[in-house]
Amino acid sequence: MQPLRSILRHRTTTALHLHRLAHYTAPKRPKPPAPPTPPKPPKKPQSFTFHDVTWEDPYSWMSSLHDKVAMRHMDMYMEQEEKYTEAVLSDTDRLQAKLQSEMASRLNFDLSTPPLRWGPWLYYRRVEEGKQYPVLCRRLASLNEEFISHKSPDAGFDFMSGKRIEQKLLDYNQEAERFGGYAYEELSEISPDHKFLAYTMYDKDNDQFKLSVRNLNSGALCSKPQADHVSNLAWAKNGQSLIYVVTDKKKRPYRIYCSMIGSTNEDVLLHEEQDENVYLNIRNTKDFQFVTVNAFSPTSSKVFLINAADPSSGMTLVWECEGISHCIVEHHQGYLYLFTDAAKDGQLVDSHYLLCSPVVASSNPRIWESVFVDDQDLIIEDVDFSNSHLAIITREGRKFGICSVALPLPVGRGAVCLRELHHHFLPLPKYVCKIAPGTNYDFYSSTMRFTISSPVMPDAVVDYDLSNGKWNIIQQQNLLQERTRVLYGTVPISSIIEKSKNMKTSNSMSNVKSEDENLWNDLSEFYACEHYDVPSYDGVSVPLTIVYSRKNKLQNQSPGLLHGHGAYGEILDKRWRSELKSLLDRGWIIAYADVRGGGGGGKKWHHDGRRTKKHNSVRDYIACAKFLIDKQIVEERKLAGWGHSAGGLLVASAINTCPELFCATVLKVPFLDPTNTLLYPILPLTAADYEEFGYPGDIDEFHAIREYSPYDNIQKDVLYPAVLVTSSFHTRFGVWEAAKWVARVREQTIYNPSHPILLNLTTDIVEENRYLQCKESALETAFLLKIMES
Repeated sequence: MQPLRSILRHRTTTALHLHRLAHYTAPKRPKPPAPPTPPKPPKKPQSFTFHDVTWEDPYSWMSSLHDKVAMRHMDMYMEQEEKYTEAVLSDTDRLQAKLQSEMASRLNFDLSTPPLRWGPWLYYRRVEEGKQYPVLCRRLASLNEEFISHKSPDAGFDFMSGKRIEQKLLDYNQEAERFGGYAYEELSEISPDHKFLAYTMYDKDNDQFKLSVRNLNSGALCSKPQADHVSNLAWAKNGQSLIYVVTDKKKRPYRIYCSMIGSTNEDVLLHEEQDENVYLNIRNTKDFQFVTVNAFSPTSSKVFLINAADPSSGMTLVWECEGISHCIVEHHQGYLYLFTDAAKDGQLVDSHYLLCSPVVASSNPRIWESVFVDDQDLIIEDVDFSNSHLAIITREGRKFGICSVALPLPVGRGAVCLRELHHHFLPLPKYVCKIAPGTNYDFYSSTMRFTISSPVMPDAVVDYDLSNGKWNIIQQQNLLQERTRVLYGTVPISSIIEKSKNMKTSNSMSNVKSEDENLWNDLSEFYACEHYDVPSYDGVSVPLTIVYSRKNKLQNQSPGLLHGHGAYGEILDKRWRSELKSLLDRGWIIAYADVRGGGGGGKKWHHDGRRTKKHNSVRDYIACAKFLIDKQIVEERKLAGWGHSAGGLLVASAINTCPELFCATVLKVPFLDPTNTLLYPILPLTAADYEEFGYPGDIDEFHAIREYSPYDNIQKDVLYPAVLVTSSFHTRFGVWEAAKWVARVREQTIYNPSHPILLNLTTDIVEENRYLQCKESALETAFLLKIMES
């Protein structure tokens, strides 16, 4: 037993302790800092009237590029927006750094493009250590046939033979010095005799593309031609002459010139288009015997031929149709082939078709014959010619394929059925969403290069021998090992290449399987890809693709990101993007809505989502968003939207219609103010832009524009989702569109700090710097994660 004194001492101490606790006051927790206050730009109301409709725009001053005072205010406002975005996202700094590190680790470390053989040369681009921009190089295949990459032999010098086998043709780092630290190349064409390189570089200070021609033997710039405002190039006279197109003040391509390389004579004007609605475009046929001239306007499309051996002999009209149509003319052994989607007998067609006509026409107008019988189940998406074979990219439903057909095709016997020809199909992996032909300059080679894309596979560059159906994966990133495999004859993987070279091909698209599926770096074992047909408001089925991690998907609790575009008849980009792996591995669902107005469903699908029918695109997107939530694919209140350029218009219109449907959205360089942009264009627009979004001069189309315009339909006193808008002063749609929309959303909707409306200005060289791309993607991803977690 304890002594009594000890027990009393313990009780006294306990009592004192309890007494102190009773009078103890916990220190006050510091109040959390007040959320940053969004900037408020000045309002300068201005009224506009058109078609008896009057509206007020308090932020129209932001687009007054020639008003120095307005531009000073704009600069100050942009600085405030930048600081506000930084403040709101300051608690994600560590997350951004982590995400950027993740994304950078997935970049290809072998920064060399796979060599492309053209005649005796291998052409490729590579990035030297510590340099921002690539170098265009070539080397003779005969000097080092086992050439793999720029790393072997070092610096292009073969120590065994004592020969320098690599030739630097153009160092874009030096070009950046010529153009104020910025190197953006628009066009690059090597002459068919391999002696000259014609290319255009963007002159940022003067907002134009400048033409230069470089002698590939000496490396020196030619004294002429050196033209400004150049939009197109084509070679003539086997590389002795260069034909180029220049633009007017409105950036409309309207003049065609011919320049003799090495001559001191003035460049010859071959054609000037006086009609301000007509745009010109030129290209070489693959055999370099002709230069085709496309002249298109809202009312017509025409194709002319220039004899490349005698450019001054004039232009010959070979094709004409009503409306804007895609028209590509190729030449093969005395016959012209036209790949087009022009209307037939006044009726719109839903897909492209191939026509044929002799170069020397026996009638005027010339007669074009169909090459293939129309097959609505086997759509021809694209074609590419070589001297001996025709490569055809096909689509059956959602399934893409590549097949080859021997040339010449039967002529004069009427259209033939493609399925009945003896053709080879390249065996492809599952879920292919796009097949893009390479440059394929070598007309006399039977091997063509293609890029195969899939939502669950990094892009694979494939060489396909059209003569025997053998194929070879030239380059594909292996994300699992975080390295790039370049299969171009290296000894360590020679056995793999031998397998791929001897792969058997099939004469059918159905059940095409590779004998060794490990040849494709297909990630479908780790990431699932699923397709759905979503009914829209009018019963039309909208294709929806979703991708998710098999390991990390959260059952009925996954956040989701819904991509959309729906414009210009372009197929939505569903390629595997390594930066999205950071979201997939955190349990996110990545979804793609192929809404009307986009590609993949034929011309009618495109037309049903443009001009007065643009609302169909928006409703399709909303239907896909609701489907994801209703089917519990994405958790309610955890859906985000993502749109780029015209896709930004789509997503912004969707959140105007159903703001409660989305938790967050990312709008990249978006088109947000179509009413003012189409009526009063500050940056030049093309006929295709008006064909897509509508002609405001037409009263019905004007009202349709007003109805879908994101800037004109912001709801009042409603809580909007959190929005991150990224833009730049050097975008197709001016930064003022983003700034105006952000300001008006903040002004008219309910303010909630947990739903910030942010404007982020990006550097205009992001597209040329992969690490800056990682930084931008990390910021967007951190924004989405922050909003979802809050």
